[in-house]
Amino acid sequence: MSTDHPSDKLGRHLRDLRISVTDRCNLRCTYCMPAEVFDENYQYLPKSNILSFEEITRLSHIFVGLGVEKLRITGGEPLLRRDLPDLIAMLAAIDGVQDIALTTNGILLPKLAPALKEAGLSRLTVSLDAISDDVFGAINGRGVGTAPVLAGIEAAKDAGFEGIKINMVVQKGVNDHEVLPMAEAFRESGHIVRFIEFMDVGNTNGWALERVVPAAEIVKRISEKHPLEAVAPNYAGEVASRFRYAGSEQEVGVISSVTAPFCAGCTRARISARGELFTCLFGSQGYDLREPLRDGMSDEQLAAFVSNIWRTRDDRYSEIRSSATGELPPKVEMSYIGG
Repeated sequence: MSTDHPSDKLGRHLRDLRISVTDRCNLRCTYCMPAEVFDENYQYLPKSNILSFEEITRLSHIFVGLGVEKLRITGGEPLLRRDLPDLIAMLAAIDGVQDIALTTNGILLPKLAPALKEAGLSRLTVSLDAISDDVFGAINGRGVGTAPVLAGIEAAKDAGFEGIKINMVVQKGVNDHEVLPMAEAFRESGHIVRFIEFMDVGNTNGWALERVVPAAEIVKRISEKHPLEAVAPNYAGEVASRFRYAGSEQEVGVISSVTAPFCAGCTRARISARGELFTCLFGSQGYDLREPLRDGMSDEQLAAFVSNIWRTRDDRYSEIRSSATGELPPKVEMSYIGG
C-alpha cells in the first residue's frame, strides 16, 4: 500500500476525504435539492451504481495511505443509507483514520445516534437554517418544522456526542433575519453554530451575489448584541473562522467561501455517491473510481491513479469566482458530493 503523500500544484496535501453515501434526501432545501428540480419524477441513482460499503472502505484505506487523516460522511442525507453504522465501524477500523464525522439534517438521529456513536463516529454536524418553524419549513421545501431536528440534536447529545456543529446557510432576504435568533438559541448549549455564506454549489439553487450576507456582516450583527472575540484556528486549513462570546468558552463560527476564500489551504477531496473523485466542491469534472474498483485494479494501481490526479490539481474556484468576467463552467450538484 502506498505511503506516498502527494501535494498538488499549489503545494496542498491531501488530508480530508468527504464521502457521499447516497444522492437521496428526505428534504428539498432550496439551495441544495430544490423541489421543482428534484421532484417525484427525478431519477436517482440505481443501487448498482452506488458504491458498496466494502468499496467505500477499500477506497478510504487507499486514501489514508496517501495522507488522509479525516473522513466525513455526507449525502444527500446519509442517514437514509441502510445500515450506515456498519460502514462507520468498517471505517473506524482503518489504521491511520484519526477522525470520522458526519453531516446530516438530523431528522433520523433519534433512531440512529446511539448506534453511530458505538460504531466509532467521532463528530456530528447538523444542518438547520432557521430557528423559526415557518422560515425553516419554507427553506427545506417540505414544511418540516424545527422540532424533529432539535430532537435529533438532543438525541445525539444523549448518545455522547459533544460539541455538535449546527450549520446555517445564510441567504439575504430569506433567513438572514434569523442569524441572531439562531445564535441566541444555542448560545449556552455547548453546540457550535456555524453561519455559512450562501455559495453557488451546483447549478440549480438560483445563486446570486446579491443574496450573499458577508461573514463580516454576520459577525457584526451578533456582536452588536453579544460581543464576540476571535479565536485561533484549531488546525491549519480550518474552513470556519472561530469566535467566542466575550467572557465565555461558547463558540460560533463563520464560513466565508465567497467574500474571503480559503482555497489556498484546502486539503479536501470528495467521492460522489456513484464513485467519482472530485478535487473541489465546485468541480465540474469527476474522475471515475468505481469502474477501476470493479474491473480488478489493484490497491497500488488505484493509489497511483489518485495520486496522479491530486498532483495535477490546481482548483481555486472561489478565488477565481470573485474575478470572473465571463460565464463560469457548470458544477456537480451538491446532492451528489455533499457540502
